Amino acid sequence: AVQLILRILVLFQAYTSQFVSLVMFALMMCDDRISMQERRKEIMLGLKRLPDLIKEVLSMDDEIQKLATELYHQKSVLIMGRGYHYATCLEGALKIKEITYMHSEGILAGELKHGPLALVDKLMPVIMIIMRDHTYAKCQNALQQVVARQGRPVVICDKEDTETIKNTKRTIKVPHSVDCLQGILSVIPLQLLAFHLAVLRGYDVDFPRNLAKSVTVE
Repeated sequence: AVQLILRILVLFQAYTSQFVSLVMFALMMCDDRISMQERRKEIMLGLKRLPDLIKEVLSMDDEIQKLATELYHQKSVLIMGRGYHYATCLEGALKIKEITYMHSEGILAGELKHGPLALVDKLMPVIMIIMRDHTYAKCQNALQQVVARQGRPVVICDKEDTETIKNTKRTIKVPHSVDCLQGILSVIPLQLLAFHLAVLRGYDVDFPRNLAKSVTVE
């Protein structure tokens, strides 16, 4: 048998694996709760559909590469979202700083007026994640705040969200999934963006500087 040894330092699949593992753990914990059975079925069906939806997002690689050509010379990028997608913002920002060496910051959209909004102007790259979930109205408000400061955000949104697509100059449209699984799809454009930014900036995406797979010292 051929033994494959994974030597790369930055693992994009680790985030997705942890995400799915936690969802499956939650499904197991609520297995005996009658009131949660419909919700469990919804999530399990969503998990079954994920592979096809992921392929659909990956097919947008050319679109993401084009965005990267517009951003690779920048020094910073802000990534904003809330609810389930705050973790998505943190993951996207982490991958960008790890392999492109750009300053990137994942920002909770509800905290904009507590500091981050001061950074927004027509030159600052801003990426926002806005999905049709319980945070939708508040995320729309954050979008308006950014635009009012001459920001020109790129919005990652549901491809069925005609309102956001109509009112935003630049969108990356991802397929719809169950709310608690949507982050698996919305993080992929950010991971692809990090990859293309690193390549355009001339860096080795597999072996970024100053990183280790395991931390052995405090």
